[in-house]
Amino acid sequence: MIYLLSPLKKEGTFSLPMIEFSLVTNKIDFSSCNTLMFTSKQAVVSANSIDASWKKFPSIAIGGATKKKIEELGGKVIYYPKEFYGEALAKDIQAFFSTRKLLYLRPKVVSFDSKAYLEKVGIDLEEQIIYETSCVKYKKEYKPKEGAIIIFTSPSTIKCFFNNFKWNESYIAILIGKATKVHLPKICRYLIADEPLIDSCIKKAKEIEKNR
Repeated sequence: MIYLLSPLKKEGTFSLPMIEFSLVTNKIDFSSCNTLMFTSKQAVVSANSIDASWKKFPSIAIGGATKKKIEELGGKVIYYPKEFYGEALAKDIQAFFSTRKLLYLRPKVVSFDSKAYLEKVGIDLEEQIIYETSCVKYKKEYKPKEGAIIIFTSPSTIKCFFNNFKWNESYIAILIGKATKVHLPKICRYLIADEPLIDSCIKKAKEIEKNR
């Protein structure tokens, strides 16, 4: 059985959402920016709920799902990096956007400190926290069955899973990307999806299921 820990439901998987989202503000200050940066599709959804005028600004999208959501809601993506985080991202932003005023619309807790990293290369990144995540609590009977394939879509889903359940050695983890891998305990067997998309995670999980 394939367990999907994202709040998003997908056919062919058992839905076991580990996180829920809530807004932490009712306004966004766009006064000092001319370009937005999003690192998750939930940030895009949250921004759209708070102030739809975000669409007037071009956006940097980190991750395929983020890019897709920006375009789906009517925004414009001007940059979509091949590498999501770290030195490659910092160098690209330094090369292409050093003269732009960037506003990073982000969750309360992030897995990568983009602001600190970009400051090292002289990029001043303004930030505004617009939403936060919290863990869903489950009773023991909801624990995945032995042999389960478990799809982790973010560092938060890993944290919340282990807040609820103990790992079983028969489990196999499917991770949406390398940034998520850093947060997975070393005891876990895992594979990383070919693309940082939930559909790619599901495809990888089904390949494992088929070859058993």
